[in-house]
Amino acid sequence: MTSKSTTLSSYPSDASGTPDTGFKGAVICVFCGSSDGSSQAHKAAARSLAQALHKHNISLVYGGGTVGLMGEIARTLVELAGPQAVHGIIPEALVRYEQSGRGSGTEKMIDREVYGRMTVVPDMHTRKQMMAQAVMNGGPGSGFVALSGGYGTLEELMEVITWNQLGIHGNGIVIYNIEGYYDGLIQWVKTAVTAGFVSPGNAGILVEALDAEEVISQLKDYKTSEERFKLDWNQR
Repeated sequence: MTSKSTTLSSYPSDASGTPDTGFKGAVICVFCGSSDGSSQAHKAAARSLAQALHKHNISLVYGGGTVGLMGEIARTLVELAGPQAVHGIIPEALVRYEQSGRGSGTEKMIDREVYGRMTVVPDMHTRKQMMAQAVMNGGPGSGFVALSGGYGTLEELMEVITWNQLGIHGNGIVIYNIEGYYDGLIQWVKTAVTAGFVSPGNAGILVEALDAEEVISQLKDYKTSEERFKLDWNQR
């Protein structure tokens, strides 16, 4: 069963005190690069995942980028389902970096009709908290997906894996493995198990998918590891 973390003040709350993320139903958080990659297969995967999200009526929360794979998946899903299906969460510093020379003021910089609803936050920690909270408050089938990306994508992926292991959440975590991009990471997990740093059961916290439909099915059928830490994160 999916566990909920403590409430974040970043979201407005409804009458019951539950954070209002603006989404109903399943929510998938996608981590991915702000570059296109050298192979067209990476952009194609971003588009196919957006198409699968639309087909299954799943909302997207992502890092708010307008370039690279981030921009590709957001634009594609907005074209298919409208801006209400996408919520980008981006630190102010990255807005300025991405939009250098394109005007002033975030309203001019990020077009909601192209990239979906956008929330500008002060720092990376707030961004990651809000994305995670949207997933943890989502319906069945909600989870985290990593498309291809660099250091930032890997860091975000590893954090939600760790949070799952620690019992902070019980949502599925999937790597969409394009052209063997994540083969090395899969091998590292196996090596960590052999070396005694990851338990065999917790190796399954991270699962692989080779196409967009498999991403959705892996999240829907995800089973939490029995070897996760049973910690109480709501205790004061």
